[in-house]
Amino acid sequence: MEGLIILIFLVGYAAIVLEHKLSINKSSSALLTGVLTWTVVALISPNIEETLHHLNEHLSEIASILFFLMGAMTIVELIATYGGFEIITSRITTTSQSRLLWIIALITFFMSALLDNLTTTIVMTTLIGKIVQDTKLKLMYVGMIVIAANSGGAWSPIGDVTTTMLWIGGQISTGSIIGQLILPSLVSLLIPLLVLSTQMKGDLPVKTSTKKSGTEGLTFGKNIIFWVGLCGLLSVPIFKSITHLPPFMGMLLALGVIWAVAEILIKDKAVEIKDKLSIFRVLEKIDLPSILFFMGILLAVGALQSVGLLTSAAEWLTTNLKNQTVVVTIIGILSSIVDNVPLVAAAMGMYGLEQFPMDDPFWELLAFCAGTGGSILIIGSAAGVAAMGIAKIEFFWYLKKISWLALIGYFSGIAVYLLQKSIFV
Repeated sequence: MEGLIILIFLVGYAAIVLEHKLSINKSSSALLTGVLTWTVVALISPNIEETLHHLNEHLSEIASILFFLMGAMTIVELIATYGGFEIITSRITTTSQSRLLWIIALITFFMSALLDNLTTTIVMTTLIGKIVQDTKLKLMYVGMIVIAANSGGAWSPIGDVTTTMLWIGGQISTGSIIGQLILPSLVSLLIPLLVLSTQMKGDLPVKTSTKKSGTEGLTFGKNIIFWVGLCGLLSVPIFKSITHLPPFMGMLLALGVIWAVAEILIKDKAVEIKDKLSIFRVLEKIDLPSILFFMGILLAVGALQSVGLLTSAAEWLTTNLKNQTVVVTIIGILSSIVDNVPLVAAAMGMYGLEQFPMDDPFWELLAFCAGTGGSILIIGSAAGVAAMGIAKIEFFWYLKKISWLALIGYFSGIAVYLLQKSIFV
């Protein structure tokens, strides 16, 4: 029956990949895959109570991610509705395609370390949509944003969920992970960035769109909403550090604050203005299918984990591949196919601190590979899934245009880390 679970996952994965060929929305395929895999798990389970317990555990983790995602998307959409991103876009005056690529990528890289790769991707993907109107060109920028966000998140304890897991678990320390991974992570971005920037020549196409947003001319509150939203996003990791509550609680707090501020700003305005800037109008714009897609994918991966398939895969790698560097490298590549969280969790369960103590190269390289390996495929990371929904990126387009760039960056970063270790042994 485990073979049936794998088969359902593979068929569902194929349906997601072939979304446009089949004319079936990827969210539908993901939900069917998630539910059917758990259905099989329940049918073969000798103890349904234990299975329900595992499902609830996974559902708790999934809900925390979805609440975080919905909160971030709402804040970003509210800022966009008020025209807040004009504060940034008006300062980016370059018309050079390659120069803009460098600016966006580097901002994303460092912002991801301060916030996290998911929030940063949502913000920067929305931002680039305000700057670049050509669809094909915009997708190239978004592809690089995904690489930059995952690379930036890998070297920060709060930048990527897997790095955070290792940090909380005591496998890595803050100073060591930053010192050891910032250069490899930067290289994993710079190599693809150098390659892509040579292909993007000339200036940005002249804006020709005359479409009005419906809030044009409503400039009041733009600065207030922008700075309240930005400070709210930046406060999430601080809130987590102080309270030790999950990140989604900090995000919901930020959403509550900006919601209250927005209500105060429009309370004495005309009905037409209230209707255009209402938070309820903003909530209508949230991409619910992308959130459901995310839920289905995580449910399916949770089913694989609950029956021990991911742990078995990790054990097989360890048994058959004696070189730990090769094992970790393959785990990173696998994280582009299935979620990196259960893979890292499996590795943490298999290897104790007695075998690999805190700040051992094994944990550091695992943090790098799990964080950056997800860039190889568009559905390999939370950042990629978010970008896929917001920018409507097709799987095969990303595979053709971006995956090879992410792959060379991935192996370049590993090479730099190993070289760094051999020099400063």
